[in-house]
Amino acid sequence: GAGTAAAHARGGTGGGGRVRTGFDRLAADGYRLLAGEKVGVVTNPTGITSDVRHIVDVMHADARVKLVAVFGPEHGFRGTAQAGGSEGRYDDPATGLPVYDTYLKSGQSLADIFTASGVDTVVFDIQDAGARFYTYIWTLYDCMEAAALAGKRFVVLDRPNPVTGRAALGPVLHREFATFVGRQPISQAHGMTVTELARLFNGEFLTSKPVELDVVTMTGWRRGDFFDATGLPWVPPSPNMPTPETALVYAGTCLFEGTNLSEGRGTTRPFELLGAEGIGREWAAAANALELPGARFREAYFAPTFSKFQGRTIGGVQLHVHDRESFDPVRTGIALLVTAKRSWSGFAWRSDHWIDKLTGSTQVRTLIDAGADTDEVTGAWRSELAAFRAVRRGYLLYR
Repeated sequence: GAGTAAAHARGGTGGGGRVRTGFDRLAADGYRLLAGEKVGVVTNPTGITSDVRHIVDVMHADARVKLVAVFGPEHGFRGTAQAGGSEGRYDDPATGLPVYDTYLKSGQSLADIFTASGVDTVVFDIQDAGARFYTYIWTLYDCMEAAALAGKRFVVLDRPNPVTGRAALGPVLHREFATFVGRQPISQAHGMTVTELARLFNGEFLTSKPVELDVVTMTGWRRGDFFDATGLPWVPPSPNMPTPETALVYAGTCLFEGTNLSEGRGTTRPFELLGAEGIGREWAAAANALELPGARFREAYFAPTFSKFQGRTIGGVQLHVHDRESFDPVRTGIALLVTAKRSWSGFAWRSDHWIDKLTGSTQVRTLIDAGADTDEVTGAWRSELAAFRAVRRGYLLYR
């Protein structure tokens, strides 16, 4: 039947997905890359095998690898913390392993944690979402820098970019806007996997003291693959990234964090539902009139259970992606900002100019405030994006 044909087209049959992650390949090889070393792992709930066992539990139970420490990022290692939170230092109840908190630690203070843990090699295995402001790639960066300072080897295990690795999109961060939602000048949607990013970080940004780096790539992943083509299970990488569809729009609609509108946190469709009190049907109509590729907008009303407008019914849009091949999340996010400002008199940026941290400069905010349309805003970063794309090309590992 059609199902079987589809499975064969993906290169696998029922149940056996075609992508093997870096961890699955490392384990299949008997952890030879880690032989004789004391190992610490930077991971979170997404660090799983294809049969959804956590890699820490798997490695802890295997005599061939000497796992001595775990390092948790934002939201924690087992995932008990909300956005902007972490778990602190504790012993993991399941394995007894010491768990160290890396969230918002960097440089020498993070290097000291690696030294105190007694590890020889730091292993990184976390599912990314493909956007510059998704913090795990900066945990990767900070851990690479700290491992170099502490004289530790660093191994990155690859997982798919859930929104494909086809293209780098959007503005490139300007260095003076560097924060934990963007440490270095990469584009807003980077179109890379974590092993590719690690190689770029080492080659472009950690040049004065690069880390001793090994990567374990995936097999069976192609640059054009969306997450559902991989056959891998999806674990929400953070509490407000429930599905791969969230990741698809996130690189654009997360910009609403920098406004007084809700970005859909506290709903079952974060980053797909956007709105505020006082918005009616005009916004959806204005957004649809732009005929953006792959996207349609529905007038929507919703009551967030937490975050902005908690417990109040607000109006806005639901973003529906009907053709993900032609959909451009960053351009769509900009178009939504432009139309929100034009169709709702209450529109405002967050007073701390968080939008500048998210977009990587003052450009987007000042252009939109000056009345620029979507083409003018997206045109403003053309040259810097072209320059980043040229650099990026040298670090890509998949076809």
